[in-house]
Amino acid sequence: MSSTTYLITGANRGLGRGLLEALIQRPNTTVIAGVRDPSNESSKSLESLKTASGSKVITVKIDYNSLSTVNEAIQELQSKHNITSLDFVIANAGISNCYATAEATPLDQIREHYEINAVATVALYQATIALLKKSPKPVFVGMSSAIASIGDMEKVPAITTAYGMSKAALNYLVRKIHFENPELVAFAISPGWVQTDMGTFGAKSHGMEDAPVTLEQSVEGMLKKFDGATREKTSGTFQSYDEATFAW
Repeated sequence: MSSTTYLITGANRGLGRGLLEALIQRPNTTVIAGVRDPSNESSKSLESLKTASGSKVITVKIDYNSLSTVNEAIQELQSKHNITSLDFVIANAGISNCYATAEATPLDQIREHYEINAVATVALYQATIALLKKSPKPVFVGMSSAIASIGDMEKVPAITTAYGMSKAALNYLVRKIHFENPELVAFAISPGWVQTDMGTFGAKSHGMEDAPVTLEQSVEGMLKKFDGATREKTSGTFQSYDEATFAW
């Protein structure tokens, strides 16, 4: 029976964990959890989660504050865990720590968001592309946000300058990957404004009690998009967990 291998960064919490927990309920599925600190309780708990028959979780250290860990993790997967290909790479890990207008956003916040949300995604892509190309149907997904849309910016009036700029850069990268790799499916996706720690903090920063989208709604919608992704209809596009569409 065929198996599917996913690599998800930021997999010990929020959207990453939600995707991981859903995917391991599928048989013959390997989910590689990239986590910043494997010794953290939230990371250690991943490998004790119940899985479907033939499925498993592999935890590796991927710390975007130390980009050497990205290549080290891929080397470990090959030498220690006999991972010879990757079917899906989901660039999920990211930060949203600054809520301010362009006028008031500190430059160090812009740099930090670019390093984590954009530059580190380039590092992840460069480290995994060789294993992706060994898959019969490789998929690279960049976790984006409606806030990153330049064409529809007026529809999402959020005070997230640093975050939006960095995710717009991620969008460019994913579309560039699409054009450079005709054998690959590459797309950006907005998970919605989700009730995770990050999403709730952002909601409260905008005077809301909570984010409007549940984790379950987001994960269910994104997995449908992942499962149905094709080169012809999906690759090179800016998707959403639901039927919303966003301009680049």
